[in-house]
Amino acid sequence: MSVQYGLWDFNRTGITPKDLANTRAALAAYESEQVCEYSGRDVQLIYLPFHVTPESEIERQPFLSRSGRVVLWDGRLDNRQELIRSLRSELQAPFTDVAIVAAALDSWETAALPRLIGDWALSVWNPAERTVLLAKDFLGAKSMYYTTGENGFAWSTLIDPLLPFKQHSFRLQEEYLAGWFSQFPAAHLTPFAGIHSVPPSSCVLFRTTGIAVRQYWNFDSNKRIFYREDREYEEHFRTVFGESVRRRLRSKAPILAELSGGMDSSSIVCMADALTARGFSLSPGVDTISYFENSEPNWNEAPYFEKVEQQRGRTGHHLAVDFRKHWHPSFAPAVFAATPDSGIMVNANAAYTSHLRSGGYRVLLQGTGGDEVLGGIPTPLPELADLLAGGRVRTFVRRLIEWAVARRIPALHLFLETIGQFFPVLAIRERPSWPAWLRAQFAGRNSKPLSGYAHRFRVFGPRPSFQANTAALESLRRQLACVGLTPGLPIERRYPYLDRDLLEYLYAIPREQLVRPNQRRSLMRRALSGIVPPEILNRRRKAFIARAPLISIRSELPRLLERTRNMSLNRAGIVDEEVFRKSLLAASEGSEFPMVPVLRTLLLEAWLSHLGSWRASSAQTPFETNPVDVALALPRRLHVSSAEENPIERR
Repeated sequence: MSVQYGLWDFNRTGITPKDLANTRAALAAYESEQVCEYSGRDVQLIYLPFHVTPESEIERQPFLSRSGRVVLWDGRLDNRQELIRSLRSELQAPFTDVAIVAAALDSWETAALPRLIGDWALSVWNPAERTVLLAKDFLGAKSMYYTTGENGFAWSTLIDPLLPFKQHSFRLQEEYLAGWFSQFPAAHLTPFAGIHSVPPSSCVLFRTTGIAVRQYWNFDSNKRIFYREDREYEEHFRTVFGESVRRRLRSKAPILAELSGGMDSSSIVCMADALTARGFSLSPGVDTISYFENSEPNWNEAPYFEKVEQQRGRTGHHLAVDFRKHWHPSFAPAVFAATPDSGIMVNANAAYTSHLRSGGYRVLLQGTGGDEVLGGIPTPLPELADLLAGGRVRTFVRRLIEWAVARRIPALHLFLETIGQFFPVLAIRERPSWPAWLRAQFAGRNSKPLSGYAHRFRVFGPRPSFQANTAALESLRRQLACVGLTPGLPIERRYPYLDRDLLEYLYAIPREQLVRPNQRRSLMRRALSGIVPPEILNRRRKAFIARAPLISIRSELPRLLERTRNMSLNRAGIVDEEVFRKSLLAASEGSEFPMVPVLRTLLLEAWLSHLGSWRASSAQTPFETNPVDVALALPRRLHVSSAEENPIERR
């Protein structure tokens, strides 16, 4: 989570001291060991290091490569040894991550990007060719934004310093806001029109003649792995999952892991312990943090995360949360929140931050993605669609009946549901709908993001299960793209279930290894037996909060109704506040209500209010007018060429 910033004044009108002062002020809120700068005749680079790995402490950035490239790097390079062996003649000690990356770019140009395994974002200024290259890893776990003006090109891992770059008001990106009501905005979007995010697994090449956006790597849909016995799949899974966890234990400071009591977080912690016992850990130690909800008796996870604590002989840090506070999201008044997810003061925020600092933690392991990639959502549709598309009629009928019996639904119903994945018009289900309080014109313009960028299976193309896997990954990428850097929260998030090698394996094996009738997470349960406590592996699907929202919305209703008067979202033509208030009243009386869209609506409203109050209180505001009163930018798609297309595609 080091910070990168660059400004290229390609018309050489001059980077003024005032410009640099404003930029440094925007960066000052983010913690760093020091400030490193590179000044050229028409380029200014700033780097704020946040040292996480042992090697990062001896890095010197901006890094000057042998060819004259100036490289900024934020990330963790997992295949260091492999690259060192390949680049031995080009490398000089010390072998830091940024030195390895710079040598790889010198040797292989942009063909080096697919060979960089890990979570990373980089920017490269090439003074000889007068170009800027921006790139992110396949997942997009790190941020990288850019914007252009008449005289220059600016980029950063933060949005904040890019806002003053254009000397006019910014419009809010309508499609971005729409995405927050569903499954998050597209990964290339930011809240502000004119400021773009580098898409995952892609690079952006900027030169004065234009911008080229290219996808440099993707999963191979033709890769298949078949074994004769379940045991072989289990052994392979233990190997790749163990390697994924091991990679994320590379840290110079103790690591904190979330331990919720579910299978995802418990498996990460138990695998980390197994690796440590065998001498494979690259960290001083792994501690855990667990959350418990006092107001929800049906969501008591303590008996489960305590089982893991008993196995490891260590008690983690337990943090109480109160669901009622989720109805009233707020933002730190002294911090500019560039996105709805940054700067927010959430439940137990002060206690959480205090614990991070007291323990000296710089890495947080999270179980994000486990449900999506390992069959936590036990649907038979991808497997049945594979059999149907492959013409395996007998096997399809047999599995259709097995799944129908397991789900206790008519086989015909399941058959039509499978057909509906290819031809939605034939599906016997209601079309997904968006919240009733969204205004019709706004919803009509943004049906795609409001539907979660829904897709259907293609008859001709990759097998349906592969299509389902990549669609789930896109949803996760959108979610992670919203997790920007938060000032005052010095922590790097790592996601063991979203390792590239692990996903390649899971995408290549038969779907029936992951999910079987009455066997949710079949492969995971079988493979981790003896590593994870049986009480965790054999538990039913982790409980969702059931009663707490209804109870808390009743107690908080007067405050909620007061806060939803004269809503910014209403003035912007997005939400009908009267319909929204009626929905809150109905929910307080026991009616079913879409909890996530309600919380997202309240979050967006709080964020827009924050932007307005920031403008009023800050002399260095990037807005000329209240942002919620300006016109919203209509949705515009970003074309990303495939890896096989010309990498220098002028736009």
